Amino acid sequence: ENSCTLSFLLVFFVMILFHPALSIYINTLSATESLTISSKRTLVSPGNVFELGFFKTTLSSRWYLGIWYKKLSNRTYVWVANRDNPLSNSIGTLKISNMNLVLFDHSNKSVWSTNLTRENARCPVVAELLANGNFVMRDSNNNDASGFLWQSFDYPTDTLLPEMKLGYDLKTGLNRFLTSWRNSDDPSSGEFSYQLDTQRGMPEFYLLKSGLRAHRSGSWNGVQFSGIPEGQNLSYMVYNFTETSEEVAYSFRMTNNSIYSRIQISSEGFLERLTWTPNSIAWNLFWSSPVEPKCDVYKACGPYSYCDLNTSPVCNCIQGFKPLNVQQWDLRDWSSGCIRRTQLSCSGDGFTRMRRMKLPETTKAIVDRSIGVKECEKRCLSDCNCTAYANVDIRNGGTGCVIWTGALEDIRTYFAEGQDLNVRLAPADLV
Repeated sequence: ENSCTLSFLLVFFVMILFHPALSIYINTLSATESLTISSKRTLVSPGNVFELGFFKTTLSSRWYLGIWYKKLSNRTYVWVANRDNPLSNSIGTLKISNMNLVLFDHSNKSVWSTNLTRENARCPVVAELLANGNFVMRDSNNNDASGFLWQSFDYPTDTLLPEMKLGYDLKTGLNRFLTSWRNSDDPSSGEFSYQLDTQRGMPEFYLLKSGLRAHRSGSWNGVQFSGIPEGQNLSYMVYNFTETSEEVAYSFRMTNNSIYSRIQISSEGFLERLTWTPNSIAWNLFWSSPVEPKCDVYKACGPYSYCDLNTSPVCNCIQGFKPLNVQQWDLRDWSSGCIRRTQLSCSGDGFTRMRRMKLPETTKAIVDRSIGVKECEKRCLSDCNCTAYANVDIRNGGTGCVIWTGALEDIRTYFAEGQDLNVRLAPADLV
């Protein structure tokens, strides 16, 4: 017990010594303290960017514990603890209880908790709001990120901040995804979510509406997700997609601290990147996805068909294919898609190259990052089930190989971005 107390006092003394600004913000909650609605006390992150405390939205009397940007005049929330369990009146207390962070209501009932079970816990725990907006709980004598017992970054609301991860921690089985607010005044879980699916050939993000797929991000092409218009090479932002045995996750970070940027899933069902520069008066919308209502709808055109905004109608059969149901197709119902004019015989087949495509969904795709495009073509031809192939990564002239063995679905063309997709055809259809 003693070593814990001593190290805590020592840390505290050092903080006072080197922190003339300590009086300006307090970013920790110790085991003996609490935050209450009535005290109006908040935690403020080092650097003064984020603030944690209680809030209620304009039209309601329900109270929430949340995190927002401290300096911005129009209140922007980035995290809400009890979004689906609001406090019904203005009595609420956040404190550390039984080694957990717990939010109590007016009748001292828990409405939200970090819900950890810990064996042989010796040190007291503290809660801390970090500079990057992560609200963490840790042993009071362990400041190391690997020693966080719990962190809000693992439980996103509708917002992805720099250094947060979107996707799977394969060690713990945790999937971090975004869920929209119900509406702009109600933080409870809305009908849209944005989550990674790794049960496929290549991990992709899906926008879900009430649990059903509404839009697909496209796979990561080494630079960005092919279906998201992230494209600008911004000097102050670095994107990262990690795929290892321990995690599959997207994150981004800022190299310029005076610029705020976040990704949000809106209550209307759009994934948006919003950025705030020091002289902004409002958030600037950098991009929004899905971009347009026709070609960005999930499987808008059915199998072996692609969506192209420059054509009328927008759905087209791939070269060598024809509508499966001509009557439906003429009535602009494209869901049944297209079929081959000539069945593959498995010998003498070739490929039609489709440029600037959003690659098909990779449900049954086979991925090999070690071979190039020539080898990829050979491998596709040697597998009678192979229907198409493409590069995995667009950098350095294109590397890696992805091979589709089933129907090709959810494809569209782009004006500028996009990748080459090579679709297998029988000799008769190559003309």
